[in-house]
Amino acid sequence: MNSWLVWSLMSAAFAGATAILAKIGVKDVDSNLATAIRTVVIVVFAWSVAMFTNTQSLATIQRKTWIFLALSGLATGLSWLCYFRALQLGEASKVAPIDKLSVVFVLVLAALFLHEKMTWHHWVGGGLITCGAVVLAWA
Repeated sequence: MNSWLVWSLMSAAFAGATAILAKIGVKDVDSNLATAIRTVVIVVFAWSVAMFTNTQSLATIQRKTWIFLALSGLATGLSWLCYFRALQLGEASKVAPIDKLSVVFVLVLAALFLHEKMTWHHWVGGGLITCGAVVLAWA
């Protein structure tokens, strides 16, 4: 297996985890403030938006919320590290479609951890995304 593919798949897995962790973490917090907490790379911008638009005090945010938003930020960072390593080792036209498998990871993780109901539409769509990523990566 090519190393760019491994890095692309890891990027997709971490990106999928990011969405699930953020979903849990954002439950009881203003979305702008949640963005600021989990976004290290754009800290100044995100915190500026949060401070100007947020109506919630930092003191009101629960410990669980802080934990899941921090985990979401870590998953985002790991995804980006894997993505850029995959890009360094492989072609962008092959790396990017594999990275988009994060959508499929989100479907599976949402069903498993968030107990979201998945219909045949979800599974057919996820299957098509998987097939498309495979076709594009091996074109």
